[in-house]
Amino acid sequence: MSSPWFVYILECANDRLYTGITTDVARRFREHVTGRGAAFTRMNKPQRMLAFTSCPDRSQASRLEARIKRLPAADKRRLCRLWVFAENSHTP
Repeated sequence: MSSPWFVYILECANDRLYTGITTDVARRFREHVTGRGAAFTRMNKPQRMLAFTSCPDRSQASRLEARIKRLPAADKRRLCRLWVFAENSHTP
């Protein structure tokens, strides 16, 4: 069985959003912050991880990432709130 992949959304200093995929969310965020991430985040300094969700494999993560990238920013922010809600709903 393969390890899960994650789709994540970052908020940058200029309120722009970046969507990506990874197998390690914390490592990937550090890479973006230190300038070793995507060209977009080298030009738009990442401030925080808004949310992430897991996918069973890279293929599904890539498809979800592509769909999210086509959304307007307001819809991406709403999606982040849903992801956070879903994660928090499992806690007692």
